[in-house]
Amino acid sequence: MIIRLRFGLLASFLGLALAFGLSTQNAQATPAESVTEIKRQLDHRVPGGVAVLAIGTHPQKPQAFFNDAPVLVLADEKQQWWAVVGLSLDTTVGKQQLTVRSTPSEQTVTAVPFEVATKTYRSQHIRLKDRAMVSPPPATLARIKQELDTQIAGYQTFSDALPSNLIFDMPVAGRQSSPFGLRRYFNGEPRNPHSGLDFAAPTGTPVKSPADGRVLLIGDFYFNGLTLFIDHGQGVITMFCHLSEIEYLPGDTVKRGDVVGKVGSTGRSTGPHLHWNVSLNNARVDPALFLKAR
Repeated sequence: MIIRLRFGLLASFLGLALAFGLSTQNAQATPAESVTEIKRQLDHRVPGGVAVLAIGTHPQKPQAFFNDAPVLVLADEKQQWWAVVGLSLDTTVGKQQLTVRSTPSEQTVTAVPFEVATKTYRSQHIRLKDRAMVSPPPATLARIKQELDTQIAGYQTFSDALPSNLIFDMPVAGRQSSPFGLRRYFNGEPRNPHSGLDFAAPTGTPVKSPADGRVLLIGDFYFNGLTLFIDHGQGVITMFCHLSEIEYLPGDTVKRGDVVGKVGSTGRSTGPHLHWNVSLNNARVDPALFLKAR
């Protein structure tokens, strides 16, 4: 049975439910796309991008880590292993390295070096009528911190199963409005860069899951409004916010293309739209990289 959680009901629900232990969401050995396709589409080694790195041949699946966070690892048809590494916007340009361990008990690790190139993102100035959404009153700061901690915990989830696919369909039918990485100013005051991709669409427009997964977290958050996190496996997390409705509860399984919510304008929003995040190894990366060419 589908449960529809509208604004008032979700607020009373508290909306702070995490569901961990999602290793059984998907049993296939590899994503739908070949490693060649994944590398061709995703390998953009810049802050906010992705590095697809060859990590050698190993008798069993190795473990890879970037900045101490576990990383998605895939095998190609020749049993060459590859790491798909998310590079956050604050990644230092220049020399970086991935560490690889052949087995969980192995004490020695192999360093896989790679280079991160420079990328400049443009600025965006937004005027908000509600001053509390620019500079929140002291009474709301504890709520905002708690909500941030909850969402960070969600992004740090790393379940065992591989994603069903890494090249995504559009999550919603709408025009791409604000791109990833914008340096944002609200009423002239600098704020964190834009960590996702916005789609302008009317309230009620269906929002679809880009891959198989399990609902990890839902919430009614101060800035993000009605929010849904989906765990697709191996550190691949997608987040949808400013929704008007959420169709599932934490722990529910979803399939690629399932309607998981509807566009709204909840939280800090100037009008109906979907804000969509893609996270790899707890690094928010450019969702546009993952979109299937139309």
